[in-house]
Order: sequence, then C-alpha cells, then structure tokens
Amino acid sequence: MEEIFKNLNTKQIEAVKAIDGPVLVISGPGSGKTRCLTHRIAYLISQGIKPTSILAITFTNKSANEMKERITKLLGTGDWELGIRSTVPMLGTFHSVCLRILRKEIPLLGYRSNFSIFDTNDQLSLVKKVMTGMEIDSKKYNPHLILNKISKLKTDLIFPENYNPTDFFAKIVSRVYNNYQSELKKINGLDFDDLIVFTVKIFKQNPEVLEKYQNFWKYILVDEYQDTSHDQYTLIKLLSAKNKNIFAIGDDAQSIYAFRDADIRNILNFQKDYPDAQVIFLEQNYRSTKNILAAAQNIISNNQTQVPKELWTENTKGEKIAVKETLNERAEAEFITDKIDSLLESGYKIQDFTILYRTHAQSRAIEEGLITRGFPYQIVGGIRFYERREIKDILSYLRFMVNPTDLISLERIFNVPTRGIGETTFNKIVAIDAPDLIQSIGILAKEKGDTKQAKSLNEFEKLLTDLSDRKKDKNLTSVIKYVIKRVGYEDYLKNLVARKELYDNTEDKMENLKELLTVARKYDTLKGEEGIEKFLEEISLLQETDKLKDSANKITLMTVHSSKGLEFPVVFIAGMEEGLFPHSRATLAPLELEEERRLCYVAITRAKDRLILTHAKYRSIFGSTQTNLPSRFIYEMPQEILHIQPLFVDNYFEDETIKY
Repeated sequence: MEEIFKNLNTKQIEAVKAIDGPVLVISGPGSGKTRCLTHRIAYLISQGIKPTSILAITFTNKSANEMKERITKLLGTGDWELGIRSTVPMLGTFHSVCLRILRKEIPLLGYRSNFSIFDTNDQLSLVKKVMTGMEIDSKKYNPHLILNKISKLKTDLIFPENYNPTDFFAKIVSRVYNNYQSELKKINGLDFDDLIVFTVKIFKQNPEVLEKYQNFWKYILVDEYQDTSHDQYTLIKLLSAKNKNIFAIGDDAQSIYAFRDADIRNILNFQKDYPDAQVIFLEQNYRSTKNILAAAQNIISNNQTQVPKELWTENTKGEKIAVKETLNERAEAEFITDKIDSLLESGYKIQDFTILYRTHAQSRAIEEGLITRGFPYQIVGGIRFYERREIKDILSYLRFMVNPTDLISLERIFNVPTRGIGETTFNKIVAIDAPDLIQSIGILAKEKGDTKQAKSLNEFEKLLTDLSDRKKDKNLTSVIKYVIKRVGYEDYLKNLVARKELYDNTEDKMENLKELLTVARKYDTLKGEEGIEKFLEEISLLQETDKLKDSANKITLMTVHSSKGLEFPVVFIAGMEEGLFPHSRATLAPLELEEERRLCYVAITRAKDRLILTHAKYRSIFGSTQTNLPSRFIYEMPQEILHIQPLFVDNYFEDETIKY
C-alpha cells in the first residue's frame, strides 16, 4: 500500500481512492495522468477487486504498454509479453479491446471469427472496385471522399440500412456504402471502424451478450476521455450502464482531434451523463517551467468552451520564451539549426530537441537545413514501415493464409511475383462461387484444360495450398521465411530493378523483411495459426507514434497533432503565423479557432526546459509565396515572459528587394 501512494500528491491520492461510482478527473498536461491511472488500478486490486473485473482503455499502444509495465512493478506480478492473461486486468486501445470481443462474438453478425482487418489502402482499393462494378466514375466522384464519408457515418453509428439521404452526392455515398459493406462481409473482412461499430451493434442487438461483459468488467477506466468519438462514447456508456463504476480521465483543453471525430462534448457533458459524478482536478504540472506554463495558461484562457482550471508548478521560472522572426522559411531553418548547435554546446543531447509544425508541408525547408548541417533526424509521419511495398506483399500472403476468402489480399498477391495471371483471369476467379478462393482457382484451372494459363493457375493453387499447410505446425518466423523463399520474393525484387520498374535498392528491401522477422520473433512461442493471427492483430492496431523511440539519437520532426502525449527538454514551434497557426480555415470559425488554440496549448506544454517560437515574414508554401503576420497566439501570451527577436536584428539588409 505504501508503494501505491508513494510520490502521489493529495489530488492524485483522492483520484486513486475514488473506487465506486462515476469519477471524472480533469488532468492538466504533465500532471501525472498515467501515474494516477496505473496506481488506481493497483489500488483496486489491493482492495480485493479481481483483476479480471477491471477494463482500462487508452488511445495508444504505447500508453497501454507503459501502464502494463508500471502496474507490474507496483504489484510485482504479471506476464505481459504476449497480451492479456486471465489473471491480470484488460488494458488496451478501443480497437484492441473490441477486436478481442469480436473474435468471440462476431458470428452473431454472420461473420467468421478468422476475419481480416483491412487498412486504409485496402479499404480504398475495395471502394474503387465497388464503384467500378456500379459504373460510378471515380474521376467525377472522389473515392477518398466517399471512403471518408463512410467512415464518418460508421463513427456516428449510422449503418447502410439506416442511411436514407436526400441530396445527390449523399445518395451516391449511400449506394457505395451499402455495396462496400456487402463486399466486406462476402470476403469476411472488417475495416478499422467496424471493430468498434460492430461491437456496439452486437451489444445493442444482444442484451444478454452486453450483460455478460457488464458482469465481467465491473470497473472501467478510460484514458484521454476528451478524444472519444460518438461510437467510443456509446461503447463505454453501454459497458458501464449496469455498475456505473466509470473512471474517465482527460483534459478538455487538449481535445485536438475533431478531424478524427473526437467530440469534446463527451468530457464537457460528463456530469450530465452521470449527475452524481465526483470531479477531481489535477492541476500541478511536473513537466514544464513556470514561464512555459504561464504561456499555455494565458492562451487557453481565451477559449469559451472549457472546464476552467489553474495550472501551477513547483518547477523553476526557467528561461524566457524565445520568439524569433526570420525573413523566410530558409532563414527560419538556419536559425533553428544554429540554435540547436549552440544548445548542444551547452550540454543538451541531440534527442532532446523536437521541431513541431502545423502542417507536413513545413518540414521540407527544415529538413534541408538539418541535412546541410549534418544533424540526424527522424520524421513522424513518413512512409510507415508496415506500409512499405515489400512488407505489405508478405503480410498479404500471411493474411490470405489465415483467411482464404480475403479478396483484397489475393488481389495484391495473385501476380506477385509475376505468374502470368492477368486482371481478367483474376475477375473470373472472384466470380466463381466456391467455399474459398483457393478452390475457385482450382475450378478455373480445370475449366482452362491443358493450356499455359491452366498451368499457371495450378501452380498458384499449389503455392497457396503449400502455404496453408505450412501455417499449421510451424512458428511465425519460419512461416515468414518459407513464404519469402517459396514465392521467390528476392528474385522478384531483383527482376523489378533490372526492368527499371523499381528504383529502390533490393538489399534495403530485404533488410526491411529481416526487420519484419525481428518483430515476428516474439510470437514464436505460439505455434501454428495462433502466432500468425496474434502478429497480424498487433500490427493492424499499431499507431504512428508507437514506433517513436525516445532514446533515438535524432532530432524529432512532427506535426503538433502527432506530438500529443510526448515531452522534450527543448521544443521549437515553427511557423507561428496567422493563416498557418492558427490555420486560415479557422480564423472565421469560432469553434475551429478554439481547437487551434487547444492545439497551440498542446504544442507549448510538450516543452520541459526551453520553448522557442519562430515565424517568417515571407513563406513559400502550398505553391505560392505569402506575406504573414505573427500568430495571434504570440500576443495572447504574457509579454513579460517573452524574449522577442525581431527581423531587424539579423543581417538581411543586403537584400535590396526587401523594404522595411
């Protein structure tokens, strides 16, 4: 018990001890939110509550893993290596928790438990295929836009059978949505939205199933409650309806994901949903200096839609916030690299720096500046490892091995490597009504008789059958190695390079596949299909920042949206200009402007020791050169804590085209 309350302040202890009934904890940035969550779970267990009665939901795998490690240390028990055991609490993201539920319950919706999970590219491919089949012109009606609209409908829990729009474009979306969902079911596939939406659907249609999980999880904790969307909010409300033991923790001032359908009203209206809720404020900040905190507090106080709070810290006052005006984006990058250079000499390490920006387009000039100076850096938001061509090819083979009705995976691999099976033949395979696609290939091969095409089909059927047999008793790494060797993937890459269809280095791509084996190795204790399924589940749930290593000896570049939940000793925020930050589309929309202000609040509170803001007088971006005013957010900070360095202190007067 002493260990549980060790290093907790009075308010944190109050939150940890609030066991029964609804509890809302408003947790400011750097106030020990994760500590509060983990210590509360440990306290619940110490009070005799069964670990299996506890469900804790967070938004990132990184947070979930961190919580698991902390609870294990606090309790001295637990084995987290391969997921949730029956003797410990269920911790995970919304999607991972729902995935576990659906593996058991999805037959209620007419799906098989070995369903595939399709990523965004797979979803887009299927939408395009559906549109082609419906003779809807993809040049006239953007498939990306239609897919986004479908995703939004799902988040709002509007199913195809309940969607009856009146305007013309929405009717197009409705038709595509209906066929898209039918095609997914036909190939036993789910998209990412379906994981939560289908769980809610099962609970609403099957009260006895809902009650089973309500009885199972009597204590529910939700991290980052301000980021919940309508479907997530509904899921939690259903699960907590019987016992009312819901513990929601978050900060309305850090609600920055409206574009991902996060609804700030969920946290603002918590007391309306639960009138007897206990509300606790964590306002002591352990991360930032007094000056940095004052800047954040002053900015957010301009928002009307918020839960008022007063952040405070026992940390030192710290350095003033530097505000630097430069001539253009190149000069901005030069200033940032110069500043990093000088701070490195004063004792900071290269991984202590992050450069934040409002849009990805800003990174180009900064990257060029870092490359020129020889500074190593990493960008959060480049091509993800699991989206690389060679990785997706091998993963598609694995997915098809687990689910031989997975049309999207077959579409990727039927001619990878090239085996003389064309698009027309592929469409004939798909059109055959058979229990799975391997049998469809065999049926078509017999129809073709003694032809070259029949031989190709027979060889492909034999390949897929061999792979299917291989999954039964081998561990994951041996299965992946077998796939790479059996399909001749390395030779395939070499041939692409030789034909100038691929300009990347073959060795680099094979190195990526070796890295895939490294990731897969931890599943080798699970034999056969179970290891493949666990592996595919984990990578389908990965988030961008999960791969960000705090110890990497690199400067980190990312958008402000990607930085949430992270902290760095030194933070640069580039492009603090009207029209850029705040974004131009928000300047005339009060609610959007408030979200931009929350975004700025998040950016500022990533900084521990030093905060450096830059803005350029002229900026070439989005295909044009703009003249910019400094961001209004600079003027919303207490001016006495700013160290303003205007343009005239630089030696730019040599440029006679600029008039001051």
